[in-house]
Amino acid sequence: MPVPRPLRERCREFLGIDGELRYIFPATSYGGGAGFLFVVTDDQVAVISTGVMSRSTPKTVWGSYPRGTRIGPVETNVGASFEFGGAVFELDDEYVAVVNAADAEIFARDSLPEDPLPDL
Repeated sequence: MPVPRPLRERCREFLGIDGELRYIFPATSYGGGAGFLFVVTDDQVAVISTGVMSRSTPKTVWGSYPRGTRIGPVETNVGASFEFGGAVFELDDEYVAVVNAADAEIFARDSLPEDPLPDL
């Protein structure tokens, strides 16, 4: 599920990114609490804290990692969760595919489907 365009633009402005935003998905710290936005570009995986009260207003950069950093795997036993940067995060089931796609783009390019409209 894509995040709304205004949220993408807030993340772009907050991080000062001119290039393409490949993937964005929300997550929370394990067990509830602080919200986070994972922003994946061609160069980095940025993790933005949104605080406890909001899931859509960037507050601080929690961490920035090289694009070659694996985000998953996502455990789906009791809700969807994953470990990243020494912390455990939870996310809505609808964003599991986003994490998998972001990782596949770097670590398993052959598993991605071909672009149906390569000339666009």
